[in-house]
Amino acid sequence: MRILSIHNSYQIRGGEDESREAEESLLKEMGHQVEVYHEHNHQLRDFHPINLAVNTIWSQHAYQTVRQQLKQNPKDLIHVQNFFPLISPSVYYAAQAEGVPVIQTLRNYRLLCPNGLFFREGQVCEDCLGKFVPWPGIAHGCYRQNRGATGVTAAMLTVHRTLQTWHKQVNLLISLSKFARQKFIEAGWPGEKIVVKPNFIHHDPGVGEGTGGYGLFVGRLSVEKGLDVLLDAWTQLNANVPLKIVGDGPLANLVVEASQKFPHVEWLGRRSLTDVHALMGQAMFLVFPSQWYETFGRVAIEAFAKGTPVIASDIGAIAELVDHGRTGLLFDPKDSTDLTAKIEWLLNHDSERDQMRQAARLEFETKYTAQKNYHQLIKFYDQVLHG
Repeated sequence: MRILSIHNSYQIRGGEDESREAEESLLKEMGHQVEVYHEHNHQLRDFHPINLAVNTIWSQHAYQTVRQQLKQNPKDLIHVQNFFPLISPSVYYAAQAEGVPVIQTLRNYRLLCPNGLFFREGQVCEDCLGKFVPWPGIAHGCYRQNRGATGVTAAMLTVHRTLQTWHKQVNLLISLSKFARQKFIEAGWPGEKIVVKPNFIHHDPGVGEGTGGYGLFVGRLSVEKGLDVLLDAWTQLNANVPLKIVGDGPLANLVVEASQKFPHVEWLGRRSLTDVHALMGQAMFLVFPSQWYETFGRVAIEAFAKGTPVIASDIGAIAELVDHGRTGLLFDPKDSTDLTAKIEWLLNHDSERDQMRQAARLEFETKYTAQKNYHQLIKFYDQVLHG
């Protein structure tokens, strides 16, 4: 099968990039021809604001580039991973002009919410959900905390909603979770065109021992990831359990202050994937205190692969991944006291924790291996190609 993968990378590398790269690599390993059309946000500084605005709504460069690639090297289908902001929805029309079907993976909520997160001022916000023109996002400057930039994003959404671009130009939409799929359906998207395929771990990192005696957080140090709730919970613990924090971001100073004030909190900064998996394998549990509607939760399935239980917020897709009492525990995302109680329960129930380790690993083997994912992906490709 010949595939053109299209993606626009952000300035800060994240889980979306890792998941997309894993998918492309897996397809190549399985003998498929994968060509990549890629733009990166570091190019944004080269654009005049007016040109960038026009390009976000319709990139003639991307349209011509994709058509040329398809003419020179014909493809069976195009898989769009992310087009915002430099590539634009024009690539769908380029595919249609060359008679090539399109699949779009919905890796965030950008097509429903200007900032892509359903999160504003420290809490979940659905003000733009279902609105044809997402004006609340403009009023609050939700994208990059800038009304002008948000207005451009809203214009792109409104123009292509008017054209029914995602209804008419895209053959199939892949959501990463049932929760995220339901949000798109609530916004009026056709449920029959949205299928669910989770992310996966490309190479099995192997089971860990879980003997490190510490809790672990891995992720961006930002408000939506629940760092304040996590740190507050740790101050309430009766047991002196170490907390290791991996990652970087705008709340790094908060983590530094906590590590200086509380000796059991340790900030490790950014680490390689190999290091992260090693830390996960030795951790007693992983904490996933997210405050927003995660579309998936890649860190959780990495922990499962190592056999490590996950204590997660009961919100968004992460609540769908963690089976309370079997592969981990769920807590009220706004309640640090509830998180403390869940941590202490896990610390005081050794046999149940051991059972969770086995169940977590089984969950990975059942749902999130490369082999399972490959079969799902090819099934959807065949569905688009052969009806």
